[in-house]
Amino acid sequence: MKNFALIGAAGYIAPRHMRAIKDTGNVLVSAYDINDSVGIIDSISPQSEFFTQFERFIEHAHQLKRNPGTELDYVAVCSPNYLHHSHIAAGLRLGCDVICEKPLVPTPEILDELALVEKETGKRVYNILQLRHHKAILDLKTKVANESANEKYDVELTYITSRGNWYMESWKGDPRKSFGLATNIGVHFYDMLHFIFGKLQRNVVHFASEYRAAGYLEYEKARVRWFLSIDANDLPESVKGKKPTYRSITVNGEEIEFSEGFTDLHTVSYQEILNGRGYGIEDARHCVETVNTIRSSKVVVPSAGEGHPFLQSL
Repeated sequence: MKNFALIGAAGYIAPRHMRAIKDTGNVLVSAYDINDSVGIIDSISPQSEFFTQFERFIEHAHQLKRNPGTELDYVAVCSPNYLHHSHIAAGLRLGCDVICEKPLVPTPEILDELALVEKETGKRVYNILQLRHHKAILDLKTKVANESANEKYDVELTYITSRGNWYMESWKGDPRKSFGLATNIGVHFYDMLHFIFGKLQRNVVHFASEYRAAGYLEYEKARVRWFLSIDANDLPESVKGKKPTYRSITVNGEEIEFSEGFTDLHTVSYQEILNGRGYGIEDARHCVETVNTIRSSKVVVPSAGEGHPFLQSL
């Protein structure tokens, strides 16, 4: 049984981490968030300490180190994107391995900085890249690996996840804190594409705003047209009024069904990490480089055949 602390306990994704800690047979010892809307803890880990000041959280962690068996083994980081670097480094310097939500950090340079802290502390950082554990994605990866090495697949990725007015008022709507739409909601899809189709060879942005982003990615084995949105108006007519989210991946015109099976992927990720098979800094580097390029690229007019069909309605 390992002792866990959690940073960012009031966030949307935190309950999945709490459940993963419990479901893997471990214990949430303490949690921290500047917000105190954390009643979910009662149904998962009511014995956990909770702090709204980071200094008190850190001091409690140091106190736990004094007695064998009470010291923290892992720190899970679910805080806003712009705080990941600081919170990961703090966890490592507490003598803990760290499990962090995506995006790990915004730039390759900060990845290099974290690698130095890993070296200084002898501890590891693990990134939650849950789509690598999704059965449909694993099946597609196997299929691509077994088919012709010379073929490039034509892929269309569409992800629309409706967000209300609160989104732009939160840290997620501030590009200084979330690093923009493509980073905040797209980074795990870019990791998935790399995981399946190999190294990225070309990265072009066709549209970028607060609510939408679109572009073209070319990998060793795929040509990908992608579209991301948080605007419900972009939902297909077949989905509007029925579901707030639309996920679609087609490969050579064939739909890959992966709308289900997301519920337990954090628990699977934790199991893999605890068994020594977690994804670390170098595994996350490719998708960090991808979103860093997307943020810094100028928008260009799509070349023939490279624009996502949804661009026509913008």
